[in-house]
Amino acid sequence: MELADLLTPGAIRVCNAVKSKKRLFQDLAEIAAAAHGIDESIAIDALQERESLGPTGVGHGVALPHARIDSIERVRGIFIRLDRPLDYGSVDRAPVDLVFALFAPRDAGVEHLKALALVSRTLRDASVCAKLRANEDPDKLFAILTETADSKAA
Repeated sequence: MELADLLTPGAIRVCNAVKSKKRLFQDLAEIAAAAHGIDESIAIDALQERESLGPTGVGHGVALPHARIDSIERVRGIFIRLDRPLDYGSVDRAPVDLVFALFAPRDAGVEHLKALALVSRTLRDASVCAKLRANEDPDKLFAILTETADSKAA
């Protein structure tokens, strides 16, 4: 599995008006609908349900919200780079500016865990995060994410 299997260029955005986690989840759901055909209200509910179990902010300005949804057939990803970091309730209490959301079929099991591990590994790399933070073009962000995955797989 590679990030290019999870993402499409249309699933990557730079957002500058996000002031709350609720608004972030709305933006993620809108992108999920446009890029992957996932119902917006189902996506928001699923993200909020998972977040109620504990924050998905993993530290160092990175959040990995994820949810299981009945209506999809494979794991799908969305990446958002926030212009202004957001108080997310992360484990290290640092605000978040890099958000990689995953939506998986309810019965995905191992595939969901593999996708989470891949995204986590990629975004733990400080040089990858620095490149993502230094770029605002969604096509460049897509290239950074997918090239990183390809080079780690080689």
